[in-house]
Amino acid sequence: MLVVTGAPAEYVEPGSGAATSSKDMPRSLAASITGGKIVLRATRLRPGNIRGVIEIGCHFDIANVTTEAAAAGATAAQVFLSDPQKWPTKTIAYPGGADGLKHDAAAAHLPLYVHAPYLINLATLTAKGQTMARNMLRSTISGAASIGAKGVVVHGGHVAAKADPIAGFLSWKDAVDTVYAPGATRGSVPIFIENTAGGNNAMARELDRIAVLWEAISHSEYASEVGFCLDTCHAWAAGWDLTTAVHDIKKITGRLDLIHLNDSRDAAGSGADRHAPLGQGHIPAELLVNIVKEAKCPVIIETHGNPTTEIDWLKARL
Repeated sequence: MLVVTGAPAEYVEPGSGAATSSKDMPRSLAASITGGKIVLRATRLRPGNIRGVIEIGCHFDIANVTTEAAAAGATAAQVFLSDPQKWPTKTIAYPGGADGLKHDAAAAHLPLYVHAPYLINLATLTAKGQTMARNMLRSTISGAASIGAKGVVVHGGHVAAKADPIAGFLSWKDAVDTVYAPGATRGSVPIFIENTAGGNNAMARELDRIAVLWEAISHSEYASEVGFCLDTCHAWAAGWDLTTAVHDIKKITGRLDLIHLNDSRDAAGSGADRHAPLGQGHIPAELLVNIVKEAKCPVIIETHGNPTTEIDWLKARL
Protein backbone atom coordinates (compact mmCIF):
# COMPACT_ATOMS: atom_id res chain seq x y z
CA MET A 1 0.00 0.00 0.00
CA LEU A 2 1.03 3.59 -0.50
CA VAL A 3 0.96 5.81 2.55
CA VAL A 4 1.22 9.55 1.93
CA THR A 5 1.59 11.91 4.87
CA GLY A 6 3.72 15.00 5.33
CA ALA A 7 6.82 12.91 4.58
CA PRO A 8 7.84 11.48 1.19
CA ALA A 9 5.62 8.62 0.02
CA GLU A 10 6.52 5.05 0.76
CA TYR A 11 5.45 1.92 -1.07
CA VAL A 12 4.96 -1.16 1.05
CA GLU A 13 4.60 -4.49 -0.68
CA PRO A 14 1.59 -6.24 0.90
CA GLY A 15 2.82 -8.70 3.50
CA SER A 16 6.45 -7.66 3.25
CA GLY A 17 6.68 -4.82 5.75
CA ALA A 18 9.50 -3.36 3.65
CA ALA A 19 9.18 0.23 2.48
CA THR A 20 10.89 1.96 -0.43
CA SER A 21 11.12 5.74 -0.42
CA SER A 22 9.73 7.56 -3.47
CA LYS A 23 10.39 11.05 -4.72
CA ASP A 24 9.30 13.94 -2.55
CA MET A 25 5.75 15.13 -2.99
CA PRO A 26 4.06 18.31 -1.74
CA ARG A 27 3.01 18.03 1.90
CA SER A 28 -0.56 18.96 1.03
CA LEU A 29 -0.82 16.24 -1.64
CA ALA A 30 -3.14 14.04 0.40
CA ALA A 31 -4.71 16.62 2.65
CA SER A 32 -8.09 16.91 0.96
CA ILE A 33 -8.76 13.22 0.46
CA THR A 34 -8.47 11.42 3.79
CA GLY A 35 -7.46 14.01 6.34
CA GLY A 36 -3.79 14.16 5.46
CA LYS A 37 -3.18 10.49 4.79
CA ILE A 38 -3.77 8.24 1.79
CA VAL A 39 -3.63 4.48 2.05
CA LEU A 40 -3.65 2.89 -1.38
CA ARG A 41 -4.79 -0.70 -1.11
CA ALA A 42 -4.99 -3.37 -3.76
CA THR A 43 -7.70 -2.26 -6.17
CA ARG A 44 -10.80 -4.31 -6.78
CA LEU A 45 -11.41 -2.78 -10.19
CA ARG A 46 -12.01 -5.16 -13.05
CA PRO A 47 -8.78 -6.33 -14.69
CA GLY A 48 -7.70 -5.24 -18.13
CA ASN A 49 -8.12 -7.52 -21.12
CA ILE A 50 -5.99 -10.64 -20.79
CA ARG A 51 -6.22 -13.06 -23.70
CA GLY A 52 -4.30 -16.11 -24.84
CA VAL A 53 -3.29 -14.31 -28.04
CA ILE A 54 -2.05 -10.73 -27.73
CA GLU A 55 -3.81 -8.28 -30.04
CA ILE A 56 -1.29 -6.15 -31.92
CA GLY A 57 -2.10 -3.09 -34.01
CA CYS A 58 -1.17 0.46 -34.90
CA HIS A 59 -2.70 3.90 -34.99
CA PHE A 60 -4.48 4.31 -38.34
CA ASP A 61 -6.40 7.01 -40.19
CA ILE A 62 -10.04 6.50 -39.30
CA ALA A 63 -11.11 6.94 -42.93
CA ASN A 64 -9.27 3.78 -43.97
CA VAL A 65 -8.75 1.97 -40.68
CA THR A 66 -10.20 -1.43 -41.57
CA THR A 67 -8.43 -1.74 -44.92
CA GLU A 68 -5.12 -0.45 -43.58
CA ALA A 69 -5.32 -2.75 -40.55
CA ALA A 70 -6.02 -5.76 -42.75
CA ALA A 71 -3.12 -4.90 -45.07
CA ALA A 72 -0.74 -4.59 -42.11
CA GLY A 73 -1.85 -7.80 -40.43
CA ALA A 74 -3.13 -5.85 -37.43
CA THR A 75 -5.50 -7.48 -34.97
CA ALA A 76 -6.34 -4.19 -33.21
CA ALA A 77 -6.43 -0.54 -34.23
CA GLN A 78 -6.43 2.92 -32.70
CA VAL A 79 -7.92 6.03 -34.29
CA PHE A 80 -8.65 9.68 -33.67
CA LEU A 81 -12.34 10.40 -34.20
CA SER A 82 -11.37 13.76 -35.72
CA ASP A 83 -8.52 16.28 -35.64
CA PRO A 84 -6.90 15.75 -32.18
CA GLN A 85 -5.99 19.44 -31.96
CA LYS A 86 -9.60 20.60 -32.31
CA TRP A 87 -12.98 20.16 -30.68
CA PRO A 88 -14.44 16.73 -31.59
CA THR A 89 -16.91 16.60 -34.45
CA LYS A 90 -19.96 14.34 -34.59
CA THR A 91 -19.09 13.19 -38.10
CA ILE A 92 -17.07 9.99 -38.44
CA ALA A 93 -14.97 10.22 -41.61
CA TYR A 94 -15.46 6.60 -42.61
CA PRO A 95 -17.59 5.22 -45.46
CA GLY A 96 -21.01 4.76 -43.94
CA GLY A 97 -20.10 6.86 -40.90
CA ALA A 98 -20.11 5.43 -37.38
CA ASP A 99 -22.50 2.61 -38.24
CA GLY A 100 -20.38 1.62 -41.21
CA LEU A 101 -17.20 1.51 -39.16
CA LYS A 102 -18.83 -0.39 -36.31
CA HIS A 103 -20.17 -2.97 -38.76
CA ASP A 104 -16.93 -3.39 -40.71
CA ALA A 105 -14.74 -3.59 -37.61
CA ALA A 106 -17.00 -6.22 -36.07
CA ALA A 107 -17.04 -8.21 -39.31
CA ALA A 108 -13.23 -8.11 -39.38
CA HIS A 109 -12.99 -8.98 -35.67
CA LEU A 110 -10.94 -5.80 -35.27
CA PRO A 111 -11.04 -4.23 -31.77
CA LEU A 112 -10.98 -0.44 -31.96
CA TYR A 113 -9.46 2.02 -29.50
CA VAL A 114 -9.91 5.77 -29.62
CA HIS A 115 -7.29 8.31 -28.64
CA ALA A 116 -8.92 11.39 -27.12
CA PRO A 117 -8.05 14.90 -28.37
CA TYR A 118 -4.83 16.35 -27.00
CA LEU A 119 -6.75 19.43 -25.82
CA ILE A 120 -8.37 17.53 -22.95
CA ASN A 121 -6.87 18.35 -19.55
CA LEU A 122 -8.98 16.84 -16.80
CA ALA A 123 -6.65 18.17 -14.11
CA THR A 124 -7.28 21.82 -14.96
CA LEU A 125 -8.53 23.96 -12.08
CA THR A 126 -10.38 26.73 -13.90
CA ALA A 127 -14.15 26.41 -14.16
CA LYS A 128 -14.09 27.16 -17.88
CA GLY A 129 -11.30 24.68 -18.51
CA GLN A 130 -13.04 21.94 -16.53
CA THR A 131 -16.29 22.42 -18.42
CA MET A 132 -14.54 22.33 -21.79
CA ALA A 133 -12.42 19.28 -20.93
CA ARG A 134 -15.32 17.28 -19.54
CA ASN A 135 -17.63 18.16 -22.42
CA MET A 136 -14.91 17.19 -24.88
CA LEU A 137 -14.39 13.86 -23.15
CA ARG A 138 -18.13 13.21 -23.04
CA SER A 139 -18.31 13.83 -26.78
CA THR A 140 -15.35 11.53 -27.37
CA ILE A 141 -16.83 8.73 -25.28
CA SER A 142 -20.12 9.04 -27.15
CA GLY A 143 -18.30 8.89 -30.47
CA ALA A 144 -16.26 5.90 -29.32
CA ALA A 145 -19.44 4.09 -28.26
CA SER A 146 -20.98 4.76 -31.68
CA ILE A 147 -18.19 2.82 -33.42
CA GLY A 148 -18.06 0.04 -30.83
CA ALA A 149 -14.66 1.02 -29.42
CA LYS A 150 -13.20 -0.87 -26.45
CA GLY A 151 -11.66 2.15 -24.75
CA VAL A 152 -10.69 5.82 -24.95
CA VAL A 153 -7.08 6.76 -24.20
CA VAL A 154 -6.71 10.11 -22.44
CA HIS A 155 -3.60 11.86 -21.16
CA GLY A 156 -3.21 12.51 -17.44
CA GLY A 157 -3.06 16.28 -17.83
CA HIS A 158 -1.38 18.82 -15.58
CA VAL A 159 -1.93 21.71 -13.22
CA ALA A 160 -0.46 25.19 -13.47
CA ALA A 161 3.07 25.79 -12.18
CA LYS A 162 2.06 27.19 -8.77
CA ALA A 163 -1.01 25.03 -8.25
CA ASP A 164 -1.21 22.29 -5.62
CA PRO A 165 -1.21 18.89 -7.39
CA ILE A 166 -3.83 17.55 -4.98
CA ALA A 167 -6.37 19.88 -6.54
CA GLY A 168 -5.59 18.36 -9.94
CA PHE A 169 -6.11 14.85 -8.64
CA LEU A 170 -9.45 15.85 -7.14
CA SER A 171 -10.44 17.55 -10.39
CA TRP A 172 -9.86 14.22 -12.12
CA LYS A 173 -12.13 12.45 -9.62
CA ASP A 174 -14.85 15.05 -10.18
CA ALA A 175 -14.43 14.69 -13.95
CA VAL A 176 -15.03 10.93 -13.72
CA ASP A 177 -18.15 11.58 -11.63
CA THR A 178 -19.41 14.07 -14.21
CA VAL A 179 -18.57 12.18 -17.39
CA TYR A 180 -20.06 8.86 -16.27
CA ALA A 181 -23.15 10.22 -14.54
CA PRO A 182 -26.34 8.64 -15.91
CA GLY A 183 -27.26 10.17 -19.26
CA ALA A 184 -24.01 12.11 -19.63
CA THR A 185 -22.95 10.18 -22.75
CA ARG A 186 -24.58 8.20 -25.53
CA GLY A 187 -23.28 4.81 -24.53
CA SER A 188 -20.45 4.03 -22.15
CA VAL A 189 -16.83 3.22 -23.02
CA PRO A 190 -14.05 3.07 -20.39
CA ILE A 191 -11.23 5.58 -20.39
CA PHE A 192 -7.59 4.52 -20.10
CA ILE A 193 -5.27 7.05 -18.47
CA GLU A 194 -1.96 7.25 -20.35
CA ASN A 195 1.29 8.07 -18.58
CA THR A 196 3.07 11.15 -19.88
CA ALA A 197 6.69 11.85 -20.79
CA GLY A 198 7.48 15.22 -19.24
CA GLY A 199 6.21 18.15 -17.23
CA ASN A 200 6.93 18.90 -13.57
CA ASN A 201 3.23 19.54 -12.97
CA ALA A 202 1.96 16.43 -14.74
CA MET A 203 -0.54 14.14 -13.06
CA ALA A 204 0.68 10.90 -14.67
CA ARG A 205 4.41 11.22 -15.31
CA GLU A 206 5.82 9.71 -12.13
CA LEU A 207 4.67 6.55 -10.42
CA ASP A 208 4.06 8.19 -7.05
CA ARG A 209 1.76 10.74 -8.63
CA ILE A 210 -0.07 8.06 -10.59
CA ALA A 211 -0.64 6.30 -7.26
CA VAL A 212 -2.31 9.33 -5.73
CA LEU A 213 -4.29 10.02 -8.91
CA TRP A 214 -5.56 6.45 -8.76
CA GLU A 215 -6.48 6.80 -5.11
CA ALA A 216 -8.44 9.97 -5.84
CA ILE A 217 -10.33 8.33 -8.71
CA SER A 218 -11.07 5.28 -6.57
CA HIS A 219 -13.40 7.48 -4.53
CA SER A 220 -15.63 7.94 -7.57
CA GLU A 221 -18.74 5.82 -7.93
CA TYR A 222 -17.59 5.15 -11.50
CA ALA A 223 -13.97 4.21 -10.75
CA SER A 224 -14.37 0.87 -12.55
CA GLU A 225 -14.73 2.82 -15.82
CA VAL A 226 -11.10 3.98 -15.54
CA GLY A 227 -8.22 1.84 -16.75
CA PHE A 228 -4.60 2.40 -17.64
CA CYS A 229 -2.54 2.65 -20.83
CA LEU A 230 1.24 2.26 -20.48
CA ASP A 231 3.26 4.14 -23.09
CA THR A 232 6.81 2.79 -23.26
CA CYS A 233 8.36 5.90 -24.84
CA HIS A 234 6.75 8.12 -22.20
CA ALA A 235 7.87 5.84 -19.38
CA TRP A 236 11.44 5.80 -20.74
CA ALA A 237 11.44 9.59 -21.10
CA ALA A 238 10.17 9.97 -17.53
CA GLY A 239 13.01 7.84 -16.19
CA TRP A 240 11.06 4.71 -15.24
CA ASP A 241 12.77 1.36 -14.86
CA LEU A 242 11.24 -0.53 -17.79
CA THR A 243 12.30 -3.88 -16.33
CA THR A 244 9.66 -3.40 -13.62
CA ALA A 245 7.22 -0.97 -15.28
CA VAL A 246 4.36 -3.44 -15.77
CA HIS A 247 4.73 -4.73 -12.20
CA ASP A 248 4.96 -1.19 -10.81
CA ILE A 249 1.79 -0.04 -12.57
CA LYS A 250 -0.18 -3.11 -11.60
CA LYS A 251 0.84 -2.58 -7.96
CA ILE A 252 -0.91 0.77 -8.17
CA THR A 253 -3.87 0.11 -10.45
CA GLY A 254 -4.48 -3.62 -10.27
CA ARG A 255 -4.96 -3.58 -14.04
CA LEU A 256 -3.33 -2.77 -17.35
CA ASP A 257 -5.66 -2.35 -20.30
CA LEU A 258 -3.49 -1.25 -23.21
CA ILE A 259 0.17 -0.86 -24.17
CA HIS A 260 1.38 1.94 -26.43
CA LEU A 261 4.54 0.26 -27.66
CA ASN A 262 6.92 2.94 -28.88
CA ASP A 263 10.68 3.21 -29.09
CA SER A 264 12.30 6.56 -28.21
CA ARG A 265 14.53 8.91 -30.17
CA ASP A 266 16.03 10.18 -26.91
CA ALA A 267 17.96 8.93 -23.90
CA ALA A 268 16.26 7.67 -20.75
CA GLY A 269 14.96 10.43 -18.49
CA SER A 270 15.03 13.06 -21.24
CA GLY A 271 11.42 14.12 -20.73
CA ALA A 272 11.07 14.21 -24.53
CA ASP A 273 8.03 12.64 -26.19
CA ARG A 274 9.58 11.63 -29.51
CA HIS A 275 8.66 8.17 -30.77
CA ALA A 276 10.98 6.05 -32.89
CA PRO A 277 10.30 2.88 -34.92
CA LEU A 278 10.68 -0.31 -32.89
CA GLY A 279 14.31 -1.39 -32.64
CA GLN A 280 15.60 1.90 -34.04
CA GLY A 281 15.60 4.05 -30.90
CA HIS A 282 17.28 4.14 -27.52
CA ILE A 283 15.08 1.59 -25.74
CA PRO A 284 16.67 -1.88 -25.76
CA ALA A 285 14.59 -4.25 -27.86
CA GLU A 286 14.38 -6.86 -25.10
CA LEU A 287 12.76 -4.33 -22.76
CA LEU A 288 10.02 -3.55 -25.27
CA VAL A 289 9.35 -7.23 -25.96
CA ASN A 290 9.36 -8.22 -22.31
CA ILE A 291 6.83 -5.49 -21.48
CA VAL A 292 4.43 -6.97 -24.04
CA LYS A 293 4.97 -10.49 -22.73
CA GLU A 294 4.45 -9.46 -19.12
CA ALA A 295 1.49 -7.14 -19.69
CA LYS A 296 -0.59 -9.68 -21.64
CA CYS A 297 -2.91 -6.98 -22.94
CA PRO A 298 -3.59 -5.40 -26.37
CA VAL A 299 -0.75 -3.48 -28.00
CA ILE A 300 -0.97 -0.36 -30.17
CA ILE A 301 2.16 0.86 -31.96
CA GLU A 302 2.36 4.64 -32.52
CA THR A 303 5.79 5.03 -34.08
CA HIS A 304 4.79 6.41 -37.50
CA GLY A 305 6.88 3.63 -39.02
CA ASN A 306 5.48 1.27 -41.65
CA PRO A 307 2.67 -0.61 -39.87
CA THR A 308 3.44 -3.96 -41.47
CA THR A 309 7.13 -3.67 -40.61
CA GLU A 310 6.41 -2.65 -37.02
CA ILE A 311 3.89 -5.42 -36.39
CA ASP A 312 6.15 -8.05 -37.99
CA TRP A 313 9.09 -6.82 -35.86
CA LEU A 314 7.13 -7.47 -32.70
CA LYS A 315 5.51 -10.73 -33.78
CA ALA A 316 8.90 -12.18 -34.67
CA ARG A 317 10.09 -11.64 -31.11
CA LEU A 318 7.10 -12.93 -29.18
